[in-house]
Amino acid sequence: MRFASLGSGSKGNATVIDSGKSRVLIDCGFNRKHTRLRLQELSLDLSDLDAILVSHEHSDHANGVVLVCESINKPFYSTFGTARSAGWLEHPLWRCIDSHDTFLINDLSIQTVVVPHDSQEPVQFVVSNDDFKVGVLSDLGSLTPYLIEAYQNCHGLLLEANHDLQLLQQGPYPPSLKRRVAGDYGHLNNQQAADLLSRLLWPGIQHVLASHISDKNNQLELVQKEFAQVLGCEWQEVDAAIQGESTGWRELVKA
Repeated sequence: MRFASLGSGSKGNATVIDSGKSRVLIDCGFNRKHTRLRLQELSLDLSDLDAILVSHEHSDHANGVVLVCESINKPFYSTFGTARSAGWLEHPLWRCIDSHDTFLINDLSIQTVVVPHDSQEPVQFVVSNDDFKVGVLSDLGSLTPYLIEAYQNCHGLLLEANHDLQLLQQGPYPPSLKRRVAGDYGHLNNQQAADLLSRLLWPGIQHVLASHISDKNNQLELVQKEFAQVLGCEWQEVDAAIQGESTGWRELVKA
C-alpha cells in the first residue's frame, strides 16, 4: 500500500491511498484541474480513482468532489449530515455512510471515525487492507477515547497540527474566529497533535506526516520540533504535507 497528500491546508486538502488494486481519494478541496495536475505528479489520472471519501462539507475538503466524480462517473461517500449541508442528497453519485461504520471499496476496508468539528456530521477515515492501515486525521478540536482507539496501530498517519496557540492569538483572525479555531470543535494545536501522536506511536508505524498546517497561525518548523520530541528524531527529519504541492508517494512495506 502507498499514500500521498495532494496538498494540505486551509486552501485545499486531498489524500490518495492506493492498495495496488484500488485507489480512493480522501477529500477533494481542489478544483478538477488542480486535482488532475496533482494526481499526474503521482503518475495517476482522475480515471484511476475508484471513489472519493468526504470527511465534511467545508470547501477546503469538498470543493472539487462533485465535478471530479461526475467527470469519471465514480461515487462519492459522505454522511447524511454532510450531504444535506452540501446539497448532495439527490445526486445520483452520492453514497450515504454511517458515522460509525466500516464498509468495503473493493479490497479496501474503510472505517469512519466521528470527530469533534464544527460541521454537520463530520468524520475522518482509517483505510486498511490485509497488510496495512493508514489513518487520515484532521479537522478536530479535541481528543476523544473513541478516536484514539480507532487510530491505534496505523502503519501510515497523516495528523493535523493546525496552529500554534501563541501565533493564533497574535495573528490576524478576529476574536470570534480565534475562539472557533482553538475551541473543542475547531482544530488541533501543535501541542495537542504531539500529545495524540505520543499515544498512537507503536513499533509498526512507518510514516507520520503533519498536515493541515495553518499558513497564518503556524510555522512548519514549530510543528516539526513538537513532533521530533515524540518521534525521537531531528526536527528536520519530520515529514509534513504542505499546501503548495503533493508529497509524493509514501510506501508501506512488509517487515
